[in-house]
Amino acid sequence: MVAQQRTARAYPQDELAARLRLIQELSGRGVRALARDTGLSSSSLSRYLSGQTVPPWPAVLELCRLVKRDPRPLRPLWERANNPLPAPPKTSRQPAPPSPPVGAPPPPRNDLPRDVPDFTGREQALADVIAAVGSDRVVAVDGMAGVGKTSLAVHAAHQLTAEYPDAQLYLDLHGFTDGRQPLDPDAALRALLAALQVPSEKVPQDGGVELRAACWRSELARLRAVVVLDNVADAAQVSHLLPGAGESVAIITSRNRLLELDEVPPVTLDVLTPEESAELLVRASGDARVGRLAKEPEQAAEVLRLCGNLPLALRLAAARLRHRPGWSIGILVERMAEGASEFDTAFGMSVRQLNRDQRRLFRLLGLIPGSTFTDYVAAAVADVSLRSARTMLEDLLDAHLVQQPADGRFRLHDLVRQHARAATVEHDTPADRERALHRVLDYYVHTAAAADTAMPFLSPTRSVSAGSPPAELPHFPGRDAAFFWFVSEYTNLMAVFYAAVEAGADTHVCELPRFMRAFFARRCGTTHLNALFEQSLTAAQNLGDPRQLAEAHSDLGFARYNAGRMTEAAAAYAAAAPLVAEVGDPLPRAELTMRCAQLRWDEGSVEEPLELFRRARDLYSTAGCPTSAADAIASEAWAVLQLGHRDRAAQLAREALDLHAPSLQAQITLGVAIAADEPEEALDHLDRALTLAREDGHKHNEAWCLNCRGVALRETGRYEEALAGHREAFALLDALFEDHWKIHFLNSYAETCRLAGLADEAVDLYRQTLALAPTLGHRFEEATAHQGIADVLDATDPAAAVEHRAAAEALFADITPSTSLHPAIPE
Repeated sequence: MVAQQRTARAYPQDELAARLRLIQELSGRGVRALARDTGLSSSSLSRYLSGQTVPPWPAVLELCRLVKRDPRPLRPLWERANNPLPAPPKTSRQPAPPSPPVGAPPPPRNDLPRDVPDFTGREQALADVIAAVGSDRVVAVDGMAGVGKTSLAVHAAHQLTAEYPDAQLYLDLHGFTDGRQPLDPDAALRALLAALQVPSEKVPQDGGVELRAACWRSELARLRAVVVLDNVADAAQVSHLLPGAGESVAIITSRNRLLELDEVPPVTLDVLTPEESAELLVRASGDARVGRLAKEPEQAAEVLRLCGNLPLALRLAAARLRHRPGWSIGILVERMAEGASEFDTAFGMSVRQLNRDQRRLFRLLGLIPGSTFTDYVAAAVADVSLRSARTMLEDLLDAHLVQQPADGRFRLHDLVRQHARAATVEHDTPADRERALHRVLDYYVHTAAAADTAMPFLSPTRSVSAGSPPAELPHFPGRDAAFFWFVSEYTNLMAVFYAAVEAGADTHVCELPRFMRAFFARRCGTTHLNALFEQSLTAAQNLGDPRQLAEAHSDLGFARYNAGRMTEAAAAYAAAAPLVAEVGDPLPRAELTMRCAQLRWDEGSVEEPLELFRRARDLYSTAGCPTSAADAIASEAWAVLQLGHRDRAAQLAREALDLHAPSLQAQITLGVAIAADEPEEALDHLDRALTLAREDGHKHNEAWCLNCRGVALRETGRYEEALAGHREAFALLDALFEDHWKIHFLNSYAETCRLAGLADEAVDLYRQTLALAPTLGHRFEEATAHQGIADVLDATDPAAAVEHRAAAEALFADITPSTSLHPAIPE
């Protein structure tokens, strides 16, 4: 990323080309089709997309117009590309590079596993991989299990590091991981984009995997990177992950020949030759064993036969020799001959050298869902102390039964996992295996709850009823540590969730998504969270527990609401209401009341949501949640402000701030309410809110703050600054790919444009509201948009203005929607 940012600053032409390639991806057209539809020549377009030539501004306009994107954000970049920075003067002696400043971006990402020091043979295969990368930029290495595909791919990637310095990425797609579904392309893309540290606001959250694939290719096109895509199931799993334009390369490994990738050259691995196998066994056994192997050639040959000339089995056998100085080669052969196959022989031989507790831990590690695990998870699955788990993991590392891809994280190779799972079926009872899996599920739910508690984002802390807390949990000293845990464990959390679904652990299925809600709001968008809460509702129905069922309906309703699915949200809240009344706990009642108030306000009700906000405040206070009570007061203040009662809104906002000073909504409301009379104090409150939103990492709230700052600046007549704030807010929303959020900001942006004399832009924004509001059920915004258009057209088109004003009056007159789906919130 350092190299990427340096290139972007020094060569804006390259960055402009990358942005144009993203436009091409969004268009779904090849170069010729894109040239035809924009009226450009294909040769010129190719030069623009490759960065060889800076396009004229009209060409940029045509490209943006084709995909319906605003070209204005590209203008500064286009101007810099036409006036590039001068190259630094050459000197005979280059000074040493300065030390990176505090807060500088991290060094380029390198996820490659350690290159094996005893890499043996494969000269031709290695040359073929390097050559294929050089000519085709992608190569697929295929072969049977244990044949050394990953070792070859990683070895080649290490050799390519100097030529591709911007990033070296590695991702296991679990195409053949026993007991686990292959990583789907969407999850793989999210993991790869996270590895490149692409900000979440740049990652499309909706629109299907194609948009995220386009984003991945666009980001990769800016770099010279090498990507290892390991353990691929089939062509469909990996097709979206391949590089597009640019210079980055990819190395794929799979047990299958990926015939569907007809443009990707294959390199097929067979077993090692007997000579290479003998050399690998000698090298991996260590210097002390060289003489013994030479003295027992027949026994050494039998080891090679039992290993089937497979590199993985050979290394495991050699590890036993290296760490068992008292063994002869004959003893090794005897132990290996007891197994049923080359793999099981090697693995079983390694496992049998462990003590009883180590063998038990190894077996149970095969039950852990997810691709990696920590020492805490190992301690939980085996029900041992953290200290004991760490000691035994070190032993398993020495035996090459466990790998350590990163500090503090461990994994089992696919074949080792398969052996461990088979061993636990043989040696542990079904009840033992079920208890072990549930201990892992307990660990993740309780750790997620602890991490969620360390991220105090307004939602009240819930207690955990799923399972029992493990003896030791990670410590989260603050929000950043907790957030990092969620990021690093994301794929494992998803695997654990679906393992809980499969195991019928319904309480875990109900509760895990609740503790991930704050994280999802800041990183994963709304689509996936809706899917998780759908599963939670099914689990709650299986349990038949009124509280779990009440919270599941309420949580699903809130996920629907945030996705803009208002009718479904109302139905879910209606289903939750009688169950909440039956439970009688003030906290779920408060939360459902607050959510219903927000929904009904957006639909256009006035008196009812104001009353519900007050009731939610009282319920939160009764439940001992002052922060959430302050949020309810702030929500009432915001609603009152929309009705034009500035003094009352300011009074309520100050009351909320007295309860909870960091209340973002109260800061925003107060800032807008007093803007006309106390502009400096107003902007101070809005700047505090903006700082809170950015520290929080919640891009939707950041956009809200920027838009409201524009409203406050408009109140003081500072129209240019106000418009800049609105435009920055909408740029954030465009990057989030969640257009339904714009309904909250369009009318205020349009009003600023109207007062600034930008009549056409104002009408366009009002019409966007009219297109969006009916689908979302926001009738108050719809009425406001009609009124706004009437105000704009009064001077130029009185007849049309009369029609829009009549539509607005009709909506305002009947603003309270039907309540047939709405629950009566219990007193």
